Amino acid sequence: MSVLPLDRDRLLALLVTASERLEGEWLVVGGAAAAAWFSTARVTEDVDLIPLDATAGQRLALMELASASGLPVEAVNSAADFFVRRVDGWRDQLVPLLRGPRATIHRPSATLFLLLKLERLSATDLADCLELLDHCGATGDVVDTARVRDRLAALPATDDEALLARRAQLADRLAATG
Repeated sequence: MSVLPLDRDRLLALLVTASERLEGEWLVVGGAAAAAWFSTARVTEDVDLIPLDATAGQRLALMELASASGLPVEAVNSAADFFVRRVDGWRDQLVPLLRGPRATIHRPSATLFLLLKLERLSATDLADCLELLDHCGATGDVVDTARVRDRLAALPATDDEALLARRAQLADRLAATG
């Protein structure tokens, strides 16, 4: 079964189903968080959904949920927890997105979302970051721009000119934001 691009409606339906059938607290990050939260046109090929208190049973339940929803198990990914747990204070940066009878699905705060995108900062990541900053400007959502700028400045040096340009573009936008 090939993975099809998941649009906002399909992602939200999957997250609602997850909040109804899974147990515990979960965090959606990456493109799926962008689509569910601030980017109505965003599509993704996978859903980064992380159990906050990860167990093998929860990961298996997530794969079973994907399969029951007509998605290949590759369409759900909980490996992003490696990156989330590397951010100091990440648990303080969670915002409830959906509450079901058995599970709560959180999204990252704007600050956490940006921090998670910085290391790779692909062209799509940069587009997500810029759209999020626009969203925050329109809604008043708070971004700890100093923390994000500091982390951006502390990234390892790179010879990748395109990555350097994306980093500079984001740094300029953060400076203009506050």
